[in-house]
Amino acid sequence: MIWALSLSVLLALVASTVSWVLWTRQRRLLRWTAGGLGHVEPPDLPGSAGEIGHRFERALRAADKRREAQEHRLETFLSAIDASPNGILLLDSQDELQWINQTAAGHFGLDVQRDLDQRVTNLVRAPAFVEYLQSERFDEAVSFPSPRGEATLSVIVRPYGDAMKLVLSQDVTVRERSDRMRRDFVANVSHEIRSPLTVLAGFIETLSDLPLTGAERQRVLTLMRQQTDRMRNLVTDLLALAQIEGAPRPPSDTWTDVAELMSQIDISARAADREQHHFELKSSNPVQLSGTESELFSAFWNLVSNALRYTPVGGSVTAQWSVRPDGMGEFRVTDTGPGIEREHIPRLTERFYRVDSSRSRATGGTGLGLAIVKHVVQRHDGELLIESMPGKGSVFRVVLPAFRIRAVPRTDRLDRSVHRQLAHELRRVSLVSVSDSGSESH
Repeated sequence: MIWALSLSVLLALVASTVSWVLWTRQRRLLRWTAGGLGHVEPPDLPGSAGEIGHRFERALRAADKRREAQEHRLETFLSAIDASPNGILLLDSQDELQWINQTAAGHFGLDVQRDLDQRVTNLVRAPAFVEYLQSERFDEAVSFPSPRGEATLSVIVRPYGDAMKLVLSQDVTVRERSDRMRRDFVANVSHEIRSPLTVLAGFIETLSDLPLTGAERQRVLTLMRQQTDRMRNLVTDLLALAQIEGAPRPPSDTWTDVAELMSQIDISARAADREQHHFELKSSNPVQLSGTESELFSAFWNLVSNALRYTPVGGSVTAQWSVRPDGMGEFRVTDTGPGIEREHIPRLTERFYRVDSSRSRATGGTGLGLAIVKHVVQRHDGELLIESMPGKGSVFRVVLPAFRIRAVPRTDRLDRSVHRQLAHELRRVSLVSVSDSGSESH
């Protein structure tokens, strides 16, 4: 009986001890899980409790790595679309902003942090955008001015997920301007060609239907030739402009002697002017220019020919090349023409822009000369500057950077006297031929 009682007490003590040990281990395990699991090391427990703790730890660490990898991928993805040249907005089912990239913030004038969870139509109130977003018809993009009015935006919406929306925006200001310029260009070319064609058609009808005297017939043929020359000049300038715009960048290792260039301009100007103006060309500093010789001649000659064309007979036109103290080169054309109003000066280099259309056509201008000059100068890293005052004349300056100018090498200087003599002879022959043709016409 005593033995049985002692065994019962012993078994009770063992069960109590085991229960206490298990309870203690369970409590330590629960305290670890309550403390953040993976943030602290699991308790070093013997037996199955320790194994459970270590398995929990391994599973949690693996889950942490997966979460960190997903967060990294998300950050990389958001960084990539944040760098997109297009604006991106993420909207929830209530059209509230969930994410904004920097480009969209600039397009719509938003703050990437402050404006989150705000309804987009409360922030972007352009009527075209609000109507587009509420219409739920997103097959085509919508265009409207940016909130600041300095750009034109094209916006398209793509639904995704659970009634969420992806808003893509693009600045199409340059494209819109290019399209408008192309439309204007086509319209201007059509008008410029249609006018002489209409005149030619009328003259042809006149020659066909009316009996004309020899003098009348000759006058009609002269006018037809003028219109033909006008179309030929227009096509020539259009081809020159297209060639300049499509040509590769001017080389920096091909050099042109400025003295020879000025000599060609001097000969051409005196031959074309026929002593109607007091023309003078000045050149100093024997230097060379890097670039495309034909383009440089075209730019300089267009400025001189424009001055001769628009300056009244008896006026003065002076062309001058010089190297400035800062090492930059400058080609200056000064005339005593009628001058240009200030509001017209910014648009002079636009294609077909004319201050006085009737005067330009009467003098044979195509409206493309200064556009050619501007493109050539820009391609050679230079700048075209225009100063003018009504009634006092104009000054056109082409300024070229110092790195495109160098002194004439000694080996080239040896032949310069020969070139000068040849240019002098060509000029003399040109003037004699002009004089002869003038006397014959009289």
